[in-house]
Amino acid sequence: MPHPLLYEINTRCWLRELSEKCERSLTLANVPEAEVAGWQKLGFTHIWLMGVWTSGPLAREKALADANLQRAYNEVLGTWRPEDVGASPYAIAEYRVSPGLGGELGLQNFRRQLHQQGLKLLLDFVPNHVGLDWPMDEPEEMFVQSPSEAPETFPRKTRAGIRWLAHGKDPNFPAWTDTIQLDYRRLATRTRMTQVLQSIARRCDGVRCDMAMLLLNDVFAKTWEKFPIADSAPATEFWAEAISTIKQADPGFLFLAEVYWGLEPRLQALGFDYTYDKVLYDRLVWRDAPGVQRHLFEKSPGFIGASAHFLENHDEPRIASILSPAEHRAAALLILGLPGMRFLHEGQLTGARRKIPVQLLRRRVEPADEEIERMYRELLLALPASAVGQGMAEVLRPVAGLPENPTFRNFVIVQWRVELGKIDLVVINLGPQPGRCSVRLNLGGCSSLQWTIKDLFRPARFEHSGHELENSGLCLELPAHGAQLLHFEPVR
Repeated sequence: MPHPLLYEINTRCWLRELSEKCERSLTLANVPEAEVAGWQKLGFTHIWLMGVWTSGPLAREKALADANLQRAYNEVLGTWRPEDVGASPYAIAEYRVSPGLGGELGLQNFRRQLHQQGLKLLLDFVPNHVGLDWPMDEPEEMFVQSPSEAPETFPRKTRAGIRWLAHGKDPNFPAWTDTIQLDYRRLATRTRMTQVLQSIARRCDGVRCDMAMLLLNDVFAKTWEKFPIADSAPATEFWAEAISTIKQADPGFLFLAEVYWGLEPRLQALGFDYTYDKVLYDRLVWRDAPGVQRHLFEKSPGFIGASAHFLENHDEPRIASILSPAEHRAAALLILGLPGMRFLHEGQLTGARRKIPVQLLRRRVEPADEEIERMYRELLLALPASAVGQGMAEVLRPVAGLPENPTFRNFVIVQWRVELGKIDLVVINLGPQPGRCSVRLNLGGCSSLQWTIKDLFRPARFEHSGHELENSGLCLELPAHGAQLLHFEPVR
């Protein structure tokens, strides 16, 4: 099964810009075929439409009034108007596609377009909370609440009278004041949100689950211990039951978890296909090359293969604003060359530098950085000619190319093999100085053959014996932030 290549799109801004480009009003119902064909040509397998669900006026009021957000709007747009701002896509009023984006029929048409090009659709599931505009015909017990005023709560009239409902929360930060916290200690809440998840699953091929670790029983109990309930919490984990329910109906349905705090292995064990690898991201942006290598060696192959590798997303700064073009290229080949989910973000491919608040409905279009745009096109178009993302992958361990030369610690080397006799090697020097190392290959029983080696990015070609590659190893020298994709074929 190919390793997925995911593309995250800010749906509201993208459709607005696409309409301006095509000089006609576009929704999900009538996206030009060339747009989808372009994604397919670059090798994407999954499109994540971020922010398609309906929001409401109460959440939008919060987005307009927040002083920190206002400063962010000014940084992105210079001057902005109230009509440039919507509610956060993560303060959901209803899991129905916003009419302005084309509604449910528009989504169906867009998904059909994707399938015709061999692509699949991911949508958001925000399990921890709902938006302030969520209909209050739900049983009030679904929500974390207090009979009297408490910090980070707000009054809401329910069928039982006035209750103080808690805002959604990450325990390390202030509450999200445009949301209402769901109570996963209650069976009724779990049942209702599993039904919501089932309704989403009928309309897409996978979900990106926002802040998925917040629902773990121990995390949830600790976060909300000051809001006790009489009932005892369920002994089972929500995710194990919910994922099993969905996959019984559709075994191929994909679950991607946003997760931090070292809890990734637990969520993988509960059934998530992929989990964010924030540690890898942090070490890349901190320019900690030896730390990147250690991370990949410390984690099991199964963990790496079930991780989503990224350089940016809507929560992180633009990578072009952090790394130089050479650093960017090396890091990009690394995340594309590892097993697991390869995850790119709209604007990343053209070198955008402004992080966009998710509340904005409009963004100032940045001119493409030609060097970065050319780099991504070269990388993405080269991968289909290789085994990268297609077969068996192994992170190889480099050794010093010369005594007393520590630069081998800056290398990441990934070997891909799609079938006997066809091998590709991703080689990256993340260090700020030229590096040298040696690495032994695993030729899968073909050590008796003579091999020709071609760099897919440069007109370089050389030969080695299989015995030498497996025993003595391949010597590699790369400049600072160098990146190679080496294609191996046996000499006929």
